[in-house]
Amino acid sequence: MAGETIQPPPAGPPFLLDTHIWLWHVGGSERLPVALRRALDDAQGDVWLSPFSVWEATLLHARGRLTLVGGARTWVESALRDYPVKEAAVTTGVALRAHEIDLGHRDPADHLLAATALVYGLTLVTVDERLVAAPWLPTLAG
Repeated sequence: MAGETIQPPPAGPPFLLDTHIWLWHVGGSERLPVALRRALDDAQGDVWLSPFSVWEATLLHARGRLTLVGGARTWVESALRDYPVKEAAVTTGVALRAHEIDLGHRDPADHLLAATALVYGLTLVTVDERLVAAPWLPTLAG
């Protein structure tokens, strides 16, 4: 119609990175789907990370299941400098919500990340099918 103004769709909620998405994105891994990489690059400045993901990554490194070049602290500090994110603190509210949700499995990392997304009103970026399958959890998957 003549003179009609079309508004762009409203921006979705900011993103919370699942641990593997954060590792893949900052590490330049080809395992990260192209569409997710674009979404994260476009959302830079509105991307959140739980300190629990930092703990999870450093734990994997300590167990020899992940190599963080330069050591855990150096790698994390460099990653946060190269791809700045907002910190989604693990609060009492997050801990309580993690206890209340049912994901059908007992992985504490998944429970804390899902609860963090819910408490902070974030969309969890993940390719974890168990998380994507939860209809009550807002997710962006590749």
